Amino acid sequence: MPSVLPPALPPVPPLSRRILLQGAAALAGAGLAPTLLRPARAGEALITRPIPSSGERLPAMGIGTSRRYEVVVTPEATAPLREAVERFVALGGRVIDTAPSYGTAEDVLGLILQGLREKIFLATKVAARGQEASEAETARSFQRLRTDTIDLIAVHNLVDTETNLAVLRALKDKGRIRYVGVTVWRDEQFPDLETVMKREKLDFVQVNYALDSRLAAERVLPLAAERGVAVMVNVPFGRDRLFKAVKDKPLPDFAAEFGCRSWAQFFLKYVLANEAVTCPIPGMAKASYVEDNLAAATGRLPDAAERRKMEAFIDAV
Repeated sequence: MPSVLPPALPPVPPLSRRILLQGAAALAGAGLAPTLLRPARAGEALITRPIPSSGERLPAMGIGTSRRYEVVVTPEATAPLREAVERFVALGGRVIDTAPSYGTAEDVLGLILQGLREKIFLATKVAARGQEASEAETARSFQRLRTDTIDLIAVHNLVDTETNLAVLRALKDKGRIRYVGVTVWRDEQFPDLETVMKREKLDFVQVNYALDSRLAAERVLPLAAERGVAVMVNVPFGRDRLFKAVKDKPLPDFAAEFGCRSWAQFFLKYVLANEAVTCPIPGMAKASYVEDNLAAATGRLPDAAERRKMEAFIDAV
């Protein structure tokens, strides 16, 4: 198989960072800006979870880049995103997930991760059909991300899974990538996902799971635990359905019992309370969102009884 090593690219100087100082804020009426009543703080230990295939531990909160990182690739346009990523790293975050299909997101990360790359667990995807197309798409990802190594590449939405996994494993054998996996984003894909998980040796799966979308917990998450597969969770806010459902509503009193002080933390702590979950990857395009979301990966998580209360609460709104 031909080498996919990209040509060397000139370094991009890092942008200066303006650290946002956040005070207490009112609940966001539209649910689009999380309340910063209890943000994560530098030096505060994040929950970590192991990658079963290696034992490597990852902070249990990552950044997803779909939509929010699809901007013009210039230092000026990407400055707020770099600020968010720098804050993420300062608070102990590592995992950032992207994909070739996310518009300019890979290019944006290639720019803003200059000087930060060694601190990031970088994940992307491949959704090509056929070996030649798969090799070309992964080669472009290395070039767009401006890196010689990528921590994880997953087959996006189970597209031509066998061919793409073969290409990824060849890259893994060469030391170009460290882990391989597959992804889905709809409940209807779960039967096919289960088939692949039983047939293939995978390091990661990425799956949709949220407080209002719990089907993954019935079979996919237990199967991942059984097979020793790490789990990234996409759309943990239910594609903003959850924020819309609780618009103008206060947090239930019992949320304080497990240190939850914003709706974002409420939703994320629910997902993390399932021990099969390695790392949710909500979108975080602002430093303030980073602080709020990472706070969900600190302190105590809800126990089984509290999770049932959370489910009953959201089912009733």
